Amino acid sequence: MMKRTATAFAVTAAAGLVLAGCSSADEETTDDAATGAEGTDTEETTEGGELTLAVFNGWDESLATSLLWENVLESKGYDVTLENADAAVAFQGVADGDYDIVTDVWLPLTHADYIDQYGDDMEELGAWFDSAALTIAVNADAPVDSIADLPEYVDEMGARIVGIEPGAGLTTATQNAIDTYELSDYEFLTSSTPAMLSELDTATSNGENIIVTLWEPHWAYGAYDIKNLEDPEGVMGEAEEIVTYGRTGISEDFPEVAEWLGNFTMDAEALYDLENQLNGADSSDYEQIVADWVAANQEWVDSLTA
Repeated sequence: MMKRTATAFAVTAAAGLVLAGCSSADEETTDDAATGAEGTDTEETTEGGELTLAVFNGWDESLATSLLWENVLESKGYDVTLENADAAVAFQGVADGDYDIVTDVWLPLTHADYIDQYGDDMEELGAWFDSAALTIAVNADAPVDSIADLPEYVDEMGARIVGIEPGAGLTTATQNAIDTYELSDYEFLTSSTPAMLSELDTATSNGENIIVTLWEPHWAYGAYDIKNLEDPEGVMGEAEEIVTYGRTGISEDFPEVAEWLGNFTMDAEALYDLENQLNGADSSDYEQIVADWVAANQEWVDSLTA
């Protein structure tokens, strides 16, 4: 990872703003200043800079919101790069300044350890979703309704719990549930989110019972007939917020961007719609998919930077 030079770009942009402001205010502008402003307004000539957004591998809301903001910010003159990384690498990168922004920080539970470790070297910009939840889900017609029911249905449920990445906060929460509800007769499989979703797709297509670890918001709730298991002990945690964080200094270097992201909110319906359009698409098609989605939701998108 290359160390970002956002501060340098911000200083350059700020200097340009001062020069442009002086030129517009002074009747006796120099020829060079007049030439530089010709054909454009002040905002267009001074906005911009390079920004890198960290995208969590396998987290659909991370991909969807990052692609959305890539589109929005580039329309405002910024040069945006998206970098895929596992959560641990992403948090380290933001803390080190290698990444400027990450949109998918779950609090107060899922990413608490990362915030404890790296929070002093990051800036909290704002929460954009307030009803996120970690879940253990099953097919809707499964013979269980609660995690507490699972010990009695080991054979019926295939004796497996299909998880996601080993380092995910959801994986830690699920292991706590396994210990609390005495699910040692189940094999807890961890590999990746795409692998889990592939197993979910296969099982539901074949009418088989399956247990998976999931989270809301997620497009799978609209794509498959599934239900969340009740958690009477509360070990999976209460509803969480999804928060955007930036590297230290982001609000000084890019105050406009920090303000936009701080005010950003997105409801589940809009998020699922964008996620579903991105799901299964080739990454080379993401830009056009997002552009079409933005065009179909232009009034709302415009409000993000109003």
